[in-house]
Amino acid sequence: MSMPYYVAPEQVMKDRAEYAQKGIARGRALVATTYDQGIAIVAENPSRSLHKISEIYDRIAFGGVGKYNEYDQLRVAGVRHADIKGYAFSREDVDARSLANLYAQYLGNVFTHEMKPLEVEILVAELGDQENQLYHIAYEGTITDEDRYAVLGGDAETIAERMGNAWQADWDLSAALKAATAALAGPDRSLAAGDLEAALLSRANGRRAFRRVQNGELALLLA
Repeated sequence: MSMPYYVAPEQVMKDRAEYAQKGIARGRALVATTYDQGIAIVAENPSRSLHKISEIYDRIAFGGVGKYNEYDQLRVAGVRHADIKGYAFSREDVDARSLANLYAQYLGNVFTHEMKPLEVEILVAELGDQENQLYHIAYEGTITDEDRYAVLGGDAETIAERMGNAWQADWDLSAALKAATAALAGPDRSLAAGDLEAALLSRANGRRAFRRVQNGELALLLA
């Protein structure tokens, strides 16, 4: 009878982390930033039907990078959770923090106990009356609360540095979108409206704060 190979737990976790990071790095990045009327989310995504940014509930948005079918399953689960909670209690009881905690627990359990980790990073953003919330959840379940901007996906450190240098408090939508696009593109290339997907959580939109920015409008804002 042959003995099974022994692999140290530290090596198993390291291999899983490298596998997830490589899968995420193959995708295109996403940037979310606060602006004077709410939250703007911009992703490099030429597809018009496979969305990286979606609505979860009245004032809550979802963003995902990495493997599309995996983060889209998380989006659907989030929508169902929010709908059930809002129906059972009240719409005001649905908040981004509890949803982000659920995502973090699920991603952490998969990373620890399953053979293959999920190759995703996700964002849960909530428009608040006074303060906005940006929660960045990594592939292994680590949750980070950001107060100005959040960057997900490949080359996140470099993009975050560009975004940090450009960020301004209470800038308008056009300035925020231009800075996010420039941070995604970098100095060696340019991104047009057709290369991007953009959406807003805006106080001007009423109860359902989420709104997609269509190509024509996005092109004018980036001009």
